[in-house]
Amino acid sequence: MTRISRRSLLGYSGTTAAGAMIAGTASAPQAQAAQSETRTTAAEFPQGTLFEGRASLNADRDMPYDLEIKFSVRNPEAPAASAITPQQIAELLSDFAASKGWPPVTFYGTPAPAPLN
Repeated sequence: MTRISRRSLLGYSGTTAAGAMIAGTASAPQAQAAQSETRTTAAEFPQGTLFEGRASLNADRDMPYDLEIKFSVRNPEAPAASAITPQQIAELLSDFAASKGWPPVTFYGTPAPAPLN
């Protein structure tokens, strides 16, 4: 956007399109900042929280396919070296789904719907 002047943009694409373009580029950094802030704020989930993730695959025009994965992890007395975290399970399951052609799966914890990965 820095190489295109507003005047030339108005001349080629009309006032409405130019306004939308300028407004869109102004709000893009704000949206990116909000998204990165959401990802860096990790929610705390208690032992035994149910996590759920979904993905859709449109491999066939007539029939979309859905994948739903749910899991829960409880290992309250495991030594730190042997503990398995929900984050590790979520990443493994998402990577496995991706290896089979599915898009990456984001898991959410309940009852508070916060993203895990």
